[in-house]
Amino acid sequence: MNFGTRILPDNRIEFNFWAPDSKTVDLCVKNPNVHLSFEIPMKPKGDGWFQLITDHVKAGAKYQFRLADGLPVPDPASRRQESDVHSPSIVINPTEFNWGDDNKWRGLHWNEAVIYEIHTGTFTKEGTFNALSEKLDYLAALGVTAIQLMPVSDFPGKRNWGYDGVLPFAPDNTYGTPDDLKNLIKTAHKNGLMVFLDVVYNHFGPEGNYLHVYAKSKFFNSKEKTPWGDAVNFENKNARDFFIQNALYWLEEYHFDGLRFDAVHTIKDNSKTHILKEIEQTIKEKFKDRHVHLILENDNNEAEHLKSYTAQWNDDFHHAMHVILTGEKSGYYEDFSDEKTPNKPVYYLAKSLAEGFAYQGEESTYRGGIPRGENSKNLLTTNFINFIQNHDQIGNRFLAQR
Repeated sequence: MNFGTRILPDNRIEFNFWAPDSKTVDLCVKNPNVHLSFEIPMKPKGDGWFQLITDHVKAGAKYQFRLADGLPVPDPASRRQESDVHSPSIVINPTEFNWGDDNKWRGLHWNEAVIYEIHTGTFTKEGTFNALSEKLDYLAALGVTAIQLMPVSDFPGKRNWGYDGVLPFAPDNTYGTPDDLKNLIKTAHKNGLMVFLDVVYNHFGPEGNYLHVYAKSKFFNSKEKTPWGDAVNFENKNARDFFIQNALYWLEEYHFDGLRFDAVHTIKDNSKTHILKEIEQTIKEKFKDRHVHLILENDNNEAEHLKSYTAQWNDDFHHAMHVILTGEKSGYYEDFSDEKTPNKPVYYLAKSLAEGFAYQGEESTYRGGIPRGENSKNLLTTNFINFIQNHDQIGNRFLAQR
């Protein structure tokens, strides 16, 4: 069963809500342009699912789910929020946007990718999707062939890196509407630019994550911890499907050309098929007629994933280059310094250029002597994205020095 809303062929609307920790759920609705609000009990469908199919709700309606204890919560698969993460969700008809000739866009080959990472809120004075759309010709003239948006999923407040998102299907209102984001992507394609999206599947932000209220027993695994708390329970099918549906959603409804998966080394999954493998297999099965590129951030340097994923951000290249250029040797840079390792920084730079990972099982001083990485000698050079700066190496610094 899919999360969220679905507009049926007869224009009725289907609402699906997974709340295994709530005995009952009511749908609370306020229709657009009509002074009419009402509540309808949802029908239990088993395994914690509640469903309602109705012809009394129209696209544009605001809605929430009321739990057994009376608390109204937004749809975890909301396509748009009225205002912020605590507000009602809005029913969106995804077929109303006119994509025009964009349906003919097939993307670019990976070896053509020159990526520019962008934070929508800071790239322009206005900090919106529309303002960014007006700068695409400038980016194309630079020689950029792909822009990678930092996470846009709805987060609390008006300013955020994006890694505190709690509604993974809803673009944050600070940046604009869903149609504004779609228009950005459509315009980028007209300029010959691919568009990638940074997605966060390892945690939710600390405010506005109502999944802990009605699905904590199933959606999260208290036995597995991440830097942000209990891990997502990827051994539960519904939790897995939530993120698989999200990956397909961005690629299908928004025509993104690829996804960058944040810090996958913090994803805890002991299933027979790892969630990353299932996401990759599902996407490749779904999108056979256009280029879709899947990018990892993985501090563990697991070469195995790169046999099927397109590429990984190569932190080793960045760190070695940074030590050579700046002489900095603190934090994770100590693994690339000749003060704490038997090799000079240029050794690690050369190895990362020749073989991908500089650390392929060697002990990491910064990590207390734990071996880090896997053999990457047989991977393609195009499996590695080399960069001299990104949001982490700037934003994690006290004064955001470049």
